[in-house]
Amino acid sequence: MSIHIAAKEGQVASTVLLPGDPLRAKFIAENFLDEIVCYSEVRGMYGFTGTYNGIPVSVQGTGMGGPSISIYANELIRYHGAKNLIRVGTAGSTSEKYPLGHVVLAQAACSDGGINSQRFGSLQFAPVASFDLLSQASARAAQLGMDFSIGSVFSSDQFYDEKGTRKCELMKEYGVCAVEMETCELYTLAAFHGVRALSVVTISDLMYGNFESDSSIARQTAYTNMIHLALELA
Repeated sequence: MSIHIAAKEGQVASTVLLPGDPLRAKFIAENFLDEIVCYSEVRGMYGFTGTYNGIPVSVQGTGMGGPSISIYANELIRYHGAKNLIRVGTAGSTSEKYPLGHVVLAQAACSDGGINSQRFGSLQFAPVASFDLLSQASARAAQLGMDFSIGSVFSSDQFYDEKGTRKCELMKEYGVCAVEMETCELYTLAAFHGVRALSVVTISDLMYGNFESDSSIARQTAYTNMIHLALELA
């Protein structure tokens, strides 16, 4: 048991899906996994373990942003033996190339956040996905006929950002697919601890033009497709 995750020894699987929303963790467990056990409800951040096609899989809510996912990823790795961490969430598109419902496999992450500035000082670290997970996800997504892209994401510390429009334009100029808040920290921690990590995100908002958002029904359909893909990596 760790401070924020109440799981007992052996209750967390080596592969863990990481949605930000704890209710999404509950949704995934109840709709995609068999033999589910809720191992933690600390601070309302649900964690479950079950099986997918007979393989043990856990799903743990992380909250929003780098500092929050840092807490849960650290504890999952340090105290509960997690080896494969797969973020499943939503993101905002920077370009018409990535429409609502499109899935992005994040090969790398850049950020305006302060965590890595504190870690590395004047040095620059490049947080990247685990190649084997990325390769597996790409191959499986193609087999499933999914609408997906592989590219970089921008992990922002600010959801409401007065300079957000200009940042998105700048990221678009450098080929960044989408904006979210967690991948940079997840990939950095995975590198430090020698475990595997991948972010799989569904485009739910357009960060340009009229700033459209997906309807709840359409979003759930796209999210379901993404979950199937993530579970195929277990």
